Amino acid sequence: MDKSAAIAVLTAMITPAVLISACGSMILSTSTRLGRVVDRVRDLSDRLEALTEGERRERDILERQSLIFAQLDKLTSRARILQRCMVVFYLSLGAFVATSVAIGVAGFASRSSYNLIPVALGILGACFLFYGSILLIFEARLALSTIHHEMDFIWQRSKKVAPAEVVEQHKPHFVHFRRHGKKV
Repeated sequence: MDKSAAIAVLTAMITPAVLISACGSMILSTSTRLGRVVDRVRDLSDRLEALTEGERRERDILERQSLIFAQLDKLTSRARILQRCMVVFYLSLGAFVATSVAIGVAGFASRSSYNLIPVALGILGACFLFYGSILLIFEARLALSTIHHEMDFIWQRSKKVAPAEVVEQHKPHFVHFRRHGKKV
């Protein structure tokens, strides 16, 4: 192999580094989101326990417990989706690293059929990256519904304790793409 061919192979081997970097960013982002879900679950768990200790009206306790259990259900789903994302992004990372290695091997191999291996590995890595991104969209939708549910609860609770003239001055804030009146 001459010098220019060796440089071309090395250049081609470095190309997947951009995608490896993208995988790393997605892994870091997903890991941070998963950490937030875990923190939120712990917070809700503490709040649920605190509700059972204090002396509050039975109806208030039941409403709050209902909200917390609904959120725990969604947070559990979010955590599972984020864990699946982590696995998929690591698979993508591995596929891109394998692509880089396969480019180097194919550069030294005399058979042109070996050139398909890095292409297949690159496509596989891109597919994993795409699938992980789709999963993050589902997780973001769950996060949004959890926030809406909690804000609806807080809005209803604040209307009960605020003076009537204050409540009349303010209307709930609706999101344009959310169905009004739908139970979350």
